[in-house]
Amino acid sequence: MSDLTYVLVLPDRDAAEEVAELAVERFGLAGEPHLIRDALAGEDDAEDAQWLVVVEDAPEAVAAGLEDLAESYDGWLEGSATVPDDPAG
Repeated sequence: MSDLTYVLVLPDRDAAEEVAELAVERFGLAGEPHLIRDALAGEDDAEDAQWLVVVEDAPEAVAAGLEDLAESYDGWLEGSATVPDDPAG
């Protein structure tokens, strides 16, 4: 079975930090999510940025919960990518 990497998009840093913390608490994630500032294309104002919460090595079963969590902070689940169990095999 492969684990997935999920990307949640949040409207600001505070929301992203809260979502990252809650995701660990609610879903027992093995690692801490990564926060990434994503400036919107064409925006000059540094305040106009979305924040990404990247959750790596998470089981597929948490997808719906992550989506609900992001939506409760006016965000969304952007998608997921499969991380192979054994890249050599």
